[in-house]
This record gives sequence, structure tokens and C-alpha cells, in this order.
Amino acid sequence: MRVRRLNIGKWAWMAVAAMFLLFYFLFDPMETQFMPQCLFHKFTGLQCIGCGSQRVVHSLLHGDIEAAFRANALLVVGLPVIQFLIWVEIRRKQNPRLYSIVHRQWVIITAAAILMIWLPVRNILGI
Repeated sequence: MRVRRLNIGKWAWMAVAAMFLLFYFLFDPMETQFMPQCLFHKFTGLQCIGCGSQRVVHSLLHGDIEAAFRANALLVVGLPVIQFLIWVEIRRKQNPRLYSIVHRQWVIITAAAILMIWLPVRNILGI
């Protein structure tokens, strides 16, 4: 007989994620004073790589893909990649070969290059 054990950590992460999504569903970052502000944007006037991410989450939870894309296009386009990477991380013991492929140096360098290119592009083009 196999004994099932309750994985509290898994349930805790799911509860935190649910509270996070509910919070961003209920509160609009553009209209709420207590949302965290980007210090890079505050001091430089430029948008950082993650600027608009709170608005993206809020907009996607309300089904407004256009507003999410205007807030941070790279994040919206990159969400499937982020979900895939989370899945690979969760399943790394079941599929170590895929995990090792994703963690190769060229993959990490490519991701870093995309992020570094995105910073000036979004400020020059106003994306």
C-alpha cells in the first residue's frame, strides 16, 4: 500500500499565487497608491525591463491583451516561455535532460541579451 503524503510546500505556493492573482485582479496598479513603484523609473525617467509588469498582470486577468501589450510587450510575448521554464523547473527530477538543455550557457546568454536589448529599445521607441 502506498502512503500519500501531503506536500504543504506545494499548497502554500498555490495559496500565495492565488492571493497574488486575486490582489492584482481587484486592484488596478494605475489607480492604487499603495502599489510599489519602480525606483529606476522614478530616478531616471526611463522604463526598466520590468516596468509595466503590474499593469500586465492586472490587464491579463481582466482579459485586456491590448492594454497588457502596451504596458510591457516583452513580458506578454515572453509569458509562455516563463511558464515553460517554471514547468521545466518543477519537473527537473522527472526530466533531467530537458532541464540540462534549458540551463545551457547559450540559452542563458541569449535570454540576457534579449533583456539587455529590450531596455534601450523600449525607451527609444516608447514601447
